[in-house]
Amino acid sequence: MASSKGIGAASKGAAGAGASEGFLERFFHLRENKTDVHTEILAGLATFMTMAYVIFVNPSILEIAGVPKGPAITATALAAGINTLMMGLVTNYPFAVAAGMGLNGVVTFSLVKGLGIPWQAAMGVVVIEGVIVTILVLTNIREAVMNAIPLSMKRAIGVGIGLFVATLGLEGGKIIVAHPATLVTFGSLKDKGVWVAVFGTLLTAVLMTRKVKGAILLGIIAATIFAIPLGVAHLPETVMSVPTRESFSTLFATFKTNPATGAPYIVEVLNLGMAGTIFAFLMTDFFDTMGTVVAIGGEAGFLDEKGQLPRIKKVLLVDSLAAVIGGAFGISSNTTYVESGAGVSEGGRTGLTSVVVAILFFLSMLFAPIAGIVPPQATASALIVVGFLMMTVVKDIDWTDFSEAFPAFITIIATPLTYSISRGIGYGFVTYVLTKALTGRAKEVHWLMWIVSALFVVSFFY
Repeated sequence: MASSKGIGAASKGAAGAGASEGFLERFFHLRENKTDVHTEILAGLATFMTMAYVIFVNPSILEIAGVPKGPAITATALAAGINTLMMGLVTNYPFAVAAGMGLNGVVTFSLVKGLGIPWQAAMGVVVIEGVIVTILVLTNIREAVMNAIPLSMKRAIGVGIGLFVATLGLEGGKIIVAHPATLVTFGSLKDKGVWVAVFGTLLTAVLMTRKVKGAILLGIIAATIFAIPLGVAHLPETVMSVPTRESFSTLFATFKTNPATGAPYIVEVLNLGMAGTIFAFLMTDFFDTMGTVVAIGGEAGFLDEKGQLPRIKKVLLVDSLAAVIGGAFGISSNTTYVESGAGVSEGGRTGLTSVVVAILFFLSMLFAPIAGIVPPQATASALIVVGFLMMTVVKDIDWTDFSEAFPAFITIIATPLTYSISRGIGYGFVTYVLTKALTGRAKEVHWLMWIVSALFVVSFFY
């Protein structure tokens, strides 16, 4: 017979659990968004595991620019945790934020290697463009640009990003590889990593077909386990890695004084000579995020009949502040991640998904070795399946109107082939306004589309 004390403790525990779930329900409106705590946690795990590679890949790229790798790992996880937490709490959308992979390449190879400026000064460029984008959000200009985009182009952006995401998965799994003659070709089964990617993709496809809850997450976990005996994934020597004071040395480095000039690093890039570079960086950051938000929002069913995302200003504000934080932390611009689609595909519909991702990023500062077990071949399946899901909106594009369909096609095909979301959008926009103008339908083009397309043309020269 259970004691009254035991019954009381159990009742108190149940009441506590119920209270916490009640708070989460009120804060994130779970029932209204047709989800629950269990689903949101699974979605957060799926998103994190799909994008955990950023903790190690971003520092590896920035190391080429001279950013110390150890501190960059800590700062990458910390910034992702802070920015994703902000996104979840402020917007109540399941979007995750971390250092942008294309943007860190621009910092490393264009700014540091190309222009020869210190990495601390290059991060100043990121901070400045982030501040400019924040101003554009607060003055409603960024939101106005998004609302000016025709529905056919918004759908095309989502499809193009879906193909881009699938391409990333195929490449990460070595199912496709680079080739000097044909640019891209098929991988080889002699590479055991391909086995892992194919196994994970087939398993995920079967689980998705059977409508198994957590299919994408289960696919990643199973592929990782499969990869260990093959030597594709490796168990860590240690479980924990406790950050030290040196681990935070990249934070606010751009505001420190350059001993060679006696001026703060960020001040050195505040000149007319850097204006073109800052502008080009701004365009990339501006439209990468816009494309991602439209694509993920469309997959999740968040967009209204005009293809607009409710509460978009909050999303854009957090994203622009994330760019500032990324630059200030010394790990490049942070941006909304297309890998958020993994969580959305698992049923994540609220900011609780983002909160789970943020917590996992914070924990990864302590357990980075464990996060490092998952190889890119194991996450390939998630990206391929998410790419498929994002591409399904292609059926809603009006293919009977050539002036709408052809620019949409250019956007779709250019996004994966240029390996750039912003370039794909830019090529599509320019094609759209010119096609409309040259066929006597210029009045159908919003005036902001003309301005943005002209700015894209200018940015192409940089």
